[in-house]
Amino acid sequence: MSKKKKSSSGHGPGTDLLDKEKAKNKIKPPSKYQVVFYNDDFTPMNIVAAILTRYYRHNDRSAWKITLDIHEKGKGIAGGPYSKEIAETKSLQTVDLARSLGYPLLAIPEKIG
Repeated sequence: MSKKKKSSSGHGPGTDLLDKEKAKNKIKPPSKYQVVFYNDDFTPMNIVAAILTRYYRHNDRSAWKITLDIHEKGKGIAGGPYSKEIAETKSLQTVDLARSLGYPLLAIPEKIG
């Protein structure tokens, strides 16, 4: 099958198949994710802050700021941007630790953008 190239004069019904193929074969960068914590009435704030420092590498100050955001706004961004796999792993680690301590903390990976 031959490829049609639009004439250089710009006239004629030709389709630029080479440009269409290039656009079709472009590699799109992977989506980024963030981990979002949701507020509940049972998980102590010090547990949330400790998880933020342990798994998301926040210092004490930023961990407490995020913890207060979660408490006051109902949710807060624990970390990101991450690849999908890393965000899923971090949210699972968070939930597993909270459940092992008997708390229902909810951490969900969410696509950015």
